This record gives sequence, structure tokens and C-alpha cells, in this order.
Amino acid sequence: MSSLLITHATLLVTMDEHRREIPDGGLFARDGWIEHVGPTADLPRTADSVLDLRDHVVIPGLVNTHHHLYQTLTRAYAQDSELFDWLTTLYPVWARMTPTDVNVSARLGLTELAMAGCTTSSDHLYLFPNGSHLDDEIEAAAQVGVRFHAARGSMSLGESDGGLPPDSVVENEEEILRDTQRVIEEFHDPEPGSMLRVVVAPCSPFSVTPHLMRECARLAREYGVTLHTHLAETVDEESFCIERFGLPPLAYAESVEWLGPDVWFAHAVHMGQAQIATMAETKTGAAHCPASNMRLGSGIAPIAEYLDSGVRVGLGVDGSASNDGNDLLGEARLALLLARVRRRNMLPVRTALELATLGGAKVLGRTDIGSLAPGKAADFAAFDLRQIEYAGAQHDPAAALLLCATTRASHTYVHGSPVVTEGRPVNVELEPLIDEHNKAARQLLN
Repeated sequence: MSSLLITHATLLVTMDEHRREIPDGGLFARDGWIEHVGPTADLPRTADSVLDLRDHVVIPGLVNTHHHLYQTLTRAYAQDSELFDWLTTLYPVWARMTPTDVNVSARLGLTELAMAGCTTSSDHLYLFPNGSHLDDEIEAAAQVGVRFHAARGSMSLGESDGGLPPDSVVENEEEILRDTQRVIEEFHDPEPGSMLRVVVAPCSPFSVTPHLMRECARLAREYGVTLHTHLAETVDEESFCIERFGLPPLAYAESVEWLGPDVWFAHAVHMGQAQIATMAETKTGAAHCPASNMRLGSGIAPIAEYLDSGVRVGLGVDGSASNDGNDLLGEARLALLLARVRRRNMLPVRTALELATLGGAKVLGRTDIGSLAPGKAADFAAFDLRQIEYAGAQHDPAAALLLCATTRASHTYVHGSPVVTEGRPVNVELEPLIDEHNKAARQLLN
């Protein structure tokens, strides 16, 4: 069995049940599981690997609850469009993707996330052109070394049937359900410490039928996996749902059996108090994507109201063509600032950091990650406080992470193993990966 000892962190932020923050802190882990957390003086003296993190703040690994990794290929595209126009502009481009494109975009996006301190990411892949499969992303996640929740998305309602996407990127519903069942049976690991879980994730109310939504809910619950979709992202979506289904988005979701502790929605921007209460009562979660919502002009999600009502909330960077980055700590900073713009009573800094760690873990339905405590997986990120961005904020390193300009992580560990060390990825060659990705992007756009 291998052991890991972290020592002398300037501050170790645990997010444990007491929300302890430990000066000169550290942890001891064996085989990827934390056994001790506390001041360095109280920890074991030796281990197979010892990492001295003086001048660093250490936090639980960041948890990303919503993304579209393939969109790293089309960053800075459709620059001044709102959601529906943005999608209709990009659908024909994405329709040209190959399996190689899907794989390289996932490798790059997950590497970028890891370099920013993310240890667990969900990804929502909902179109599969030219022979691509969810397997292409799953292979990429294994190579990078992060925990991965692979959301098997789908679109079945094409333009000719009144949906938004062109017919060229939609699938037959029987094929969708058959392949979704295949990836669950082949890849889903429900055990604690799992590196890979599968999520059932039809894309949105404007790209699939009510029949598919119901069948996906049935399939997911038969296999005990979670459910994810976009909902209430824009005013246009609300108008679409009322016109087509006679119901606003959340009521429509309820009509197709899409509420419950196994469900979380991306965005959930346009919700009133009654809808927020329904989400709280049914324990339905939300992935808040502040950068994307701002980039596309979608609105500001009522995060303070969600939290006041007890709704599970995590953060998502969303697609790298609507963000256009992979920085989850940056999302926490924007979530903090946007919540303060929306309401006078302040969202506390520690609460915003919690959304990016423990909050994300709860949204994904995981009790084994999100905090640094005995019995939890040894997933953590360390940030060097000697960087110029943190000058003048040494009195509160945890607050500095969100209130100062965000930086890359010096170290990111997943289950006790290094994924990033000294700011460099461990399992991929960074520069060749960037070159490969840029070549794929140029070919796709040209």
C-alpha cells in the first residue's frame, strides 16, 4: 500500500463538517484515502511520498458539474450571439467533428481544468457525428487522470420536427436508448472512489421529445444512475416550452418525471420562488454556470435564493465556446460577484468556495469527495501564495483564492496521485497536446 503525507501548508481548507481551516496544516493518506487531517505536528512523520506545501493554500479538489468539452475546439466563435443564435451558428461546425476531435478536445479541456485545481468533472456530450462515441471522452479522462462523470447526452428533435438543432445532428431515439444502456453497462462504476460514472443526459427541452425524456428517466432509475439536462437557461426556452408543451420549463420537467435527488439541471436561471421551493422539496440540484450565462446574456441565476431554500448547488464552467475557459475557481469568483450584484445581502466568500468543492460533490451525488476529512478520497489542489496575484492578501489565503485574480494550481492530486505538479500536467505532454488541438480546431473551422 502506498502512502502520501502533505505537510506545512500555510492554510489547509477542509470543508469538513466543522468547516475547519488549519494553519500549518496537512494530511496523511493511504492508497488514495485520507486517514488523518490536522496540524503538521500531529501527523505521521513519514510516508512513501512527502509533499511540503509551505507557502501554499490547500483546498479540496474542485468539482465541475456541467461542461461540453468538445467546445474547446470552437472558442471565441459566435462572439456576439445569444443562446439560440449561438447554437444554430455552431451546430453545422460541430457536425463536422470526428472521433479524434472529440478525444483531443476532451484531453485538452480536462488538462486545463486539472491545471486550475479541478479533480472531478462531469461532461455533457450530446451530439455524435461521424462515428464518434462517449467512449472517445472516457478514454481521454483516463489518460489525464481525473475523476469523470460521462453524461451520455442526446438530441432527437430536429428542425423538421419543430426542434432547434438541424436534422443532421439528431439521432433515432431507439439508438439513443440502446447506446445509453451500453455505456452504463460497460463503464459505470458506482463504488466509493470511482473514477468513472455514467449519467443519462438528453440535451434540452428544445432538442428531444417528451417520450425520450420519460424513457431516459426510466432507464436511469432502472440502473441507479443520475440524470442531467439543460433547463430554464433563457427566456426563449421558456417561450418554447409554453408554446410546444403548454408548460413552463420546470413544470414540463415534472410532467416527464424529471425531478428528484437523482436529477440536476444546468443553468436553472429563470426560476421563481415557487419553482425554487419545488426544487428544494424534491431535492433536485442545479449547476450554476455564471461565465456562460454572462457571455450569452442569459441572465443571473438566483443562487442565494437556492441556497436559502436548501437546493443543492454546484458550479459548472459550461462549454468552452460559451465561457471560453476551463477555470472553476474563476467560476466561483464570478458566482460570488454575481450573487452580490443580484441581491444586497452578500454571498460569503467561503460559501462560494464551498459551491466549487463540497457543493459540486453533493450535486453529483458523491459522498466520497468534496472535503478533506478521514474516509474521503485524497483529492486536493494547492495554490502558491507567493504569486504576485496574492500579494497583500496573505492575512486570509482562502479569501485570496476568490477575491484576487485566479491563478493556476501548483499541484493537483486525484486519489492520492499527482495529476499536476509544479504547475505542469503529469500524464500528458502539454505543448504537443496544444499543437494537436489547434490543428484539429483549424481543420474543423476551415
